[in-house]
Amino acid sequence: MAEAKPSRSFRSFIWDTDTHLKSPEERKLLRKLDWSILTIGCVGFFMKYLDQGNLANAYVSGMQEDLAMYGNEYTYAQMAYTCAYAVMQIPSTLIVQKIRPSIWLAGMEVAWGAFTFAQAGLHTHGQLYAFRFFVGFFESSFFPVLLYVLGSWYTKTELAKRVAIFHMTAPLGSAFGGYLQAAVYKNLDGAHGLAGWRWLYIVCGCMTVPVGVATFFVLPDTPYTTRSRFLTSEECQLAIERVTKAGKAAPTGVNLQTFKRVLTKWRWYAFVFGYILYGESCQASGYFGIWLKSENYSVVDRNVIPTGSKLISAACVILWGFLSDYTGSRFAFILGPLILGLIPNGILAFWPASIPLKEFAFLTSSIHLMTAVFYTWANEICAGDNEERALVISSMNGFQYAVDAWLPIVIFPQTMAPTFRRGFPATWGFVIAAIFAVVLIRVLVFREQRLKTGDSLADFGVVTYTEEGVNDSGDQGEDTRDRKTNISV
Repeated sequence: MAEAKPSRSFRSFIWDTDTHLKSPEERKLLRKLDWSILTIGCVGFFMKYLDQGNLANAYVSGMQEDLAMYGNEYTYAQMAYTCAYAVMQIPSTLIVQKIRPSIWLAGMEVAWGAFTFAQAGLHTHGQLYAFRFFVGFFESSFFPVLLYVLGSWYTKTELAKRVAIFHMTAPLGSAFGGYLQAAVYKNLDGAHGLAGWRWLYIVCGCMTVPVGVATFFVLPDTPYTTRSRFLTSEECQLAIERVTKAGKAAPTGVNLQTFKRVLTKWRWYAFVFGYILYGESCQASGYFGIWLKSENYSVVDRNVIPTGSKLISAACVILWGFLSDYTGSRFAFILGPLILGLIPNGILAFWPASIPLKEFAFLTSSIHLMTAVFYTWANEICAGDNEERALVISSMNGFQYAVDAWLPIVIFPQTMAPTFRRGFPATWGFVIAAIFAVVLIRVLVFREQRLKTGDSLADFGVVTYTEEGVNDSGDQGEDTRDRKTNISV
């Protein structure tokens, strides 16, 4: 007699699509991982973007006048940050192959909190550049290492939505920075003889340091290195079994052969190049406040109104991530948002006379923010090689920031504000180029799958849910329980 199929739970429709196929022990493990990794990851990333974005809030709230920043000093301060941020991306994911991520990230976060606090005492441009450099240097590890940790624990049906939740806190942090600066300006400007923008740095620094300390105690590292107080030895073993079944390779160490192995494959080059184009296409919203200032909006308005674009971005990050996991399609929810992004970025590129139309374009300029799905795609394609996975995801972000360290000076010089007749047409062009790059990656993935399996199902990335878990096409077995979902990897 055939065994009855497990019934779909409500949670399997709104969260992990294979929840009903998991044992109670596995579901309990996932709850613990979600509460630990996502909590510390989201709070830490929120603080990172709050501290990264407070330069823009401070600049339009009195810093420009107090530090006499009437040339390209703002752009140079951004460059100092991005140079340092780019430098440490790849080394950080290699360092955590030797040092537990909880130790490394805790130290880095406390350090960037201290330098955020120190910016309250700025008096010269040189001090601003130096402090922004150190903030970028210490912040640089958080994003790639958390992506690496997330990819180390979660499987195909679980990863994109969790990366989306993690990444959603970036625009939320930027948005909160606007609200915080508006509140600080109204309530603390002039208190104890300090300008409101200086109080912003004090408040942000005091918020960041405790989160760094908490990271040491809460983050569970990876399945192979965890010493978490939250997980039992049985759960640690179950975690290793899960990722092994999902095809995720165990760490093997980093040496010269590692770099040779990675750099002789197409994946590193394709994903890094594609992500650079995508990352540079997301720059327009950062100049919203400067345009509002040119239109004589108040200090409060120029801090608060741009938060709308951050909130829209946060909603899009979640939407694309959840739909990607639910449908199983990575490619569709990378390509689709990029096509949508052509509209607002095209409006800014042509710069119409209508103020409401330009405001709409600024608000929706990052509607194509699907970073979570892009990184999930790279995590899954490189899952069979732990060190390649670490190098690819860190290089994607690192090289994008390396380009971002100098490109704004060329296309977004402050002397061309607020129309930026080089910058906005360039970001529109990057959206178009990113579309072609993503299509190329998909072609290369399909080609590699054909060479490895010769299976037509693998060409379309069919995934099946079985009583043992999730299997890629070509290894479906006889116990397929529930449904097939097309997953474009």
